[in-house]
Amino acid sequence: MKKTGLFTGMLLLTCNIGLLAQGNEVDAYTLSHTELSGTARSIAMGGAFGALGGDISVISANPAGLGIYRSSEVSGSLDLSMAKTSTGWSGVGVDQNKTRFAANNFGFELYFPTTSEGVRNWNLGFSYNRVKNFDRRYRMKNNGQSYSMADYTAWLASNAFGVGKGITKGEFENKPYENKDLAGNWLPILGYDNYFNHYVGGENQYHSSFGFMENDKWNMVSPYRNDLSVNESGHMDEYNIGFGMNISNFLFLGASVSLTDINYKYASFYEETFKYDETKDDKLYLENWLNTEGSAASVNVGAIVNLQVLRLGVAYNSPRWYDLTDYYDARGGTYNNDYKEPAFDTWIPEKSYSEYRFRTPGKWIFSGAFILGQSALISADYELMNYKDMKYMERTDSHGMNFPANDRISNHYTWAHTLKLGAEVKITPQFAIRAGYIMQTSPMREALYKNRDEVYPSGTIPHFAVISKPINYYTVGLGYRFSPNLYMDLACEYRYSSENVYAFSNTNMYGSIDPVESVPASLKTENTRLALTLGYKF
Repeated sequence: MKKTGLFTGMLLLTCNIGLLAQGNEVDAYTLSHTELSGTARSIAMGGAFGALGGDISVISANPAGLGIYRSSEVSGSLDLSMAKTSTGWSGVGVDQNKTRFAANNFGFELYFPTTSEGVRNWNLGFSYNRVKNFDRRYRMKNNGQSYSMADYTAWLASNAFGVGKGITKGEFENKPYENKDLAGNWLPILGYDNYFNHYVGGENQYHSSFGFMENDKWNMVSPYRNDLSVNESGHMDEYNIGFGMNISNFLFLGASVSLTDINYKYASFYEETFKYDETKDDKLYLENWLNTEGSAASVNVGAIVNLQVLRLGVAYNSPRWYDLTDYYDARGGTYNNDYKEPAFDTWIPEKSYSEYRFRTPGKWIFSGAFILGQSALISADYELMNYKDMKYMERTDSHGMNFPANDRISNHYTWAHTLKLGAEVKITPQFAIRAGYIMQTSPMREALYKNRDEVYPSGTIPHFAVISKPINYYTVGLGYRFSPNLYMDLACEYRYSSENVYAFSNTNMYGSIDPVESVPASLKTENTRLALTLGYKF
């Protein structure tokens, strides 16, 4: 494979190819959504530590929790994660598995007592957390559907500039990848080059190359087998430096700075088979590769009020401001018996990349906890994020860019609500058991996850997955103190999500050729994680 990748945002190319092509609203969610992370104790209690504090995980959520500490501490965590995916596409099911072992959490906190009657102590902390693990693979296949990828690329070519306003044959054949007017149309260009579709005249109309003429009318042929394989890998890591203080054991305040880096890799292979009779098969395939790299900065502030049995907390996590580069590559090919030379195979230009900026939504966290003496506690966090605030932006040296995806983000996203619940019971002063639950609602509106509105390709990637139901976490764990200083925590997390996956989008109801309908596959993802934390207080 050539050492390039596939883009999500705006496209800038080397070799004087100055094309721009936009990412879509589904990519924006991938960049914005994070998962449960932190120490094993935090994981076991569903991450509901916004009002509890006293755990290194709070630095990036409610840093006021640092002020709860009464000693210094250092800890590190290892975890084993296993992802199982199950797809169902028109009655055909496929299961896939992927396993990863990593050191996903480390941190330390320093405690500084004072002699003041006001500020009793202040604390400094540092933590590293893997806030998202992208590792997943899934495969979906069926025994055919009505429309082909060739029909989809033909529709895009015929309506590239609006309904009935297609790409001219001359534009396709005169260095199309270097034509800035064709920004965002790399998939139909690739499809035209490898004979997914062909020109039929009229007002720049195109049709699938898989079919036959009858009574002066082109009759498309539907694929009798579709097969899509997707492999995702990489991670999103967060580094936090925080400060907290204790005012009269009543009010705790804190602030932190977070630096996040992302390394996301995506690879897909899509294939269709057409059968005209028992002796002749035609084929179409599309391969894509994407590598997204970049970093972001954000700030977090929070407060906790201690009412003895009851603690109340509030925090605000600012948006992450990303500076990103996407490296990409793609190729397509066909084998069509109706052509004198039936095999075609073409690539997009080498060393293609995109540089852009991206802003995630900010997050509000409201928390409460009941402290039942030294033997038990119950906690809850409620998180609120407005995904309409996601936004693609140009770099300062990238003039004249626009991002149509931003308008679609406003139309297709809304608020997301997250409820976190946690509990801990000490069986003995040394041994504790824990449990937790998380429910995250989908911020995607029905028009998006049911694909009632068209989702445009991200470069040459037409495949996308949308969240159709809330994501649920179930967590349990154990804690044991070997001494007043040394402890060990163990957690088990089970996460379940449900998505709809489209090989390509439904198109608008009107156009110069018939609209295209895509049948989604159901994708169930089950993640099981074991986390082990060792810590030392001093």
